[in-house]
Amino acid sequence: MKQKITLNNLKIGQSGKIIEIHNEESIKRRLLDMGLIPGTKITAILSSPFRDPIAYKVRNATIAIRKCDSKYIDVEEL
Repeated sequence: MKQKITLNNLKIGQSGKIIEIHNEESIKRRLLDMGLIPGTKITAILSSPFRDPIAYKVRNATIAIRKCDSKYIDVEEL
């Protein structure tokens, strides 16, 4: 069985599959609009010097997500 973690715990180069988003409704809607829907593959690709925000590859797009938002996104390690 694959391990369930939060998005902020993915290491650079590591991929996961989005399971669920627990953010407040306005943030959740914005993340869903950017393509972070359950079942989608997401890969951590780049970190800022202080590790906040982190850039992720989602559906051929690169997006940056702050740690305060990514800690409420559950992923399954791939």
